[in-house]
Amino acid sequence: MLDQFDITKRWPATKADAIQLYSLPTPNGIKVSAMLEECNLDYEPHLVNFTDDDQFTPEFLSLNPNNKIPAIIDPNGPGGEPLPLWESGAILIYLAEKTGKFLSDDPTTRIETLQWLMWQMGGVGPMMGQFGFFHAFAGKNFEDKRPFERYKEETIRLLGVLDDRLEGREFVMGDEYTIADIAIWPWIRVLKGHYDAHDLLEMDDVPNVLRWFENCTTRPASKIAVNVPKRD
Repeated sequence: MLDQFDITKRWPATKADAIQLYSLPTPNGIKVSAMLEECNLDYEPHLVNFTDDDQFTPEFLSLNPNNKIPAIIDPNGPGGEPLPLWESGAILIYLAEKTGKFLSDDPTTRIETLQWLMWQMGGVGPMMGQFGFFHAFAGKNFEDKRPFERYKEETIRLLGVLDDRLEGREFVMGDEYTIADIAIWPWIRVLKGHYDAHDLLEMDDVPNVLRWFENCTTRPASKIAVNVPKRD
């Protein structure tokens, strides 16, 4: 079934019944790897190497025309048919519905969880990603520092929103770990790690975030996910 997808010509599947994951251990990639691990789903990871511009190859674009990771093919999708899917938030929702895990069946709790997932997708990811560009990558050489200040201040604001939400809560939705947590913590990880911005962003002022982050990242699935797929 998988050989009908052109992407398998570049990244052949060796486990025909496993979910095929095309990714890189960036924050968005880690989200899906963590969910797959948490759900104990059988999957086969394939490294999409940005250094080699893998994301712009015809094979990858045949699956995701938006040339972004992660993307998956589930050979056992709805109705037993293969399902190709991209956009990390959509994949998290799909896997939650497929397994019945990390997304409540209660209508009110479900939509509130999706609210926080959308907050990550529309705010945390884009804003913190731009902060990283202007702080740690090519943007740091721009003479005009207004973009850097804009995204730094917005990142600080978002951290404050999350800290307030976590007051008195173990996880974003309370006692239960959900796809909202899975979506958000990889972005906090990159702030503290690759961007090396803990002090710049005054993250000691958001103790609830730091406590929650420790709880999320020490989960066995999280420890595995941060290295999936393995880099060459």
